[in-house]
Amino acid sequence: MRIEERQTIPTAEQILGEIREFCRATHTAESTFGRLVVNDGKLVSRLRDGAKITTGTLDKVRAYLSSHWPDAPATNGSAPVQRPANGAAPATAAAPPGFRFFDNRQKYLLFVSTCSEKTEIANRVSLELTGLQPAPPALRIFDAGVGDGTVLSRVMRAVHARFPTMPLYVVAKEISYEDVRLMLEKMADRLFEHPATVLVVTNLYYGEAPWLTPRSATAAQGLIWKDVELSGNTAHGFAEQIGELEGFLAENWRAGISPTSGNPVYTRPVVLTIRREDHSFLLDPIMPRPGRVMADYDLVIASQPYRARVSVEFKASKVITPLVKSLRPGGRLIGIHSHGKDPGIEIIEQIWPDDDPFKTDRYAILRQVKHELGSMARHYNFNASSDARAIFRYHMHTLPDEVSGPIGTSTLFAAWNAAIYVAQIEDNRLSEVVRDGRYLEATDRVVRKHGGLWFNDETYVISRRRAPG
Repeated sequence: MRIEERQTIPTAEQILGEIREFCRATHTAESTFGRLVVNDGKLVSRLRDGAKITTGTLDKVRAYLSSHWPDAPATNGSAPVQRPANGAAPATAAAPPGFRFFDNRQKYLLFVSTCSEKTEIANRVSLELTGLQPAPPALRIFDAGVGDGTVLSRVMRAVHARFPTMPLYVVAKEISYEDVRLMLEKMADRLFEHPATVLVVTNLYYGEAPWLTPRSATAAQGLIWKDVELSGNTAHGFAEQIGELEGFLAENWRAGISPTSGNPVYTRPVVLTIRREDHSFLLDPIMPRPGRVMADYDLVIASQPYRARVSVEFKASKVITPLVKSLRPGGRLIGIHSHGKDPGIEIIEQIWPDDDPFKTDRYAILRQVKHELGSMARHYNFNASSDARAIFRYHMHTLPDEVSGPIGTSTLFAAWNAAIYVAQIEDNRLSEVVRDGRYLEATDRVVRKHGGLWFNDETYVISRRRAPG
């Protein structure tokens, strides 16, 4: 396995510009800034005199600027926190109570293992392959939140079945180290079956990841770019070499918490590329390189890329619109999010009668994206489809006698977990209702009423029109 790693450190002049801007905005003396950040009142003057900045000091400065910058807007998941032109990258802060339900690993893993959503989403995304007309040198796919890789690995299998010899360029965006680790475990088989594959994994934000380029000058200078070539020609060998990346991931794939929204943000931007060494010559034309990345995707997968409860303006402007702009002519974005109007929401309504987590439907998303695109909207098609095509159902896995007979506590817990996961109920609200057994009684009633538990997702498609002629 051959590994190349590129990392650049921003210059003192760039850091100084950001510090000066921060000090002006917050009316903070430069000497005070130095003492607060690294206990050195002469930090700024030393940088001004030409001193070099170390990686450790850079991380402390970046963290302080991000967590103390005034009027930082909220973010969702991996959407970027806007800064001035030379703004610092986001960094860590303490999470507010119940900060984000979707990042509770135990609840997430229980939901994934007991419900069929990932399989149904992969099946729905794979239907879009029939509408693709990729152009040389590769079929290009962007997964806007790859999670544990279940959906992407299934889609890649479908791609191989339809385009078995076509070079494949896949970019997977994910902020979570644990998800990246689980996703990479699934990729050895994909690289074995479809050897002409370039896999790119990044923790960049929605507005950055398609281009593999951070917006902030500081983040761009501190970008860690790692190229890996896998030797051999067996899935076993590939899996072993991918497993050796765990130390790199543990050290660099770190996320903090935005002090404004409680959402995860990267500590340092990372781009990891993986390909087979025996196909390097063939894949060289499609390999991304720092500063030379094209965002011209044939397929963008936007599966549950935003929180249900954030505004439609945020969903459109911070998540979907940047992804739409990364499509090539003829490219397609498929968006998927929870729809409600199912037994799962009935459980929620019995506990919280006035709660309505699914306030934005596909029609509202498409209208807002058109608004965000402005005059550029004429280059795209917006397809909401009928309910019969756009809305699909997935189930919680249960044995027949688990519902027809006495329902075991473990099944009720799994059903309750799925309902609160899909509805994105925060932990601080959960603590108020789990002190007694009402929530399990409500879950039992709904599961018996419907003979099981299922949920509805809805989809929409935005495609970029092909140039005439």
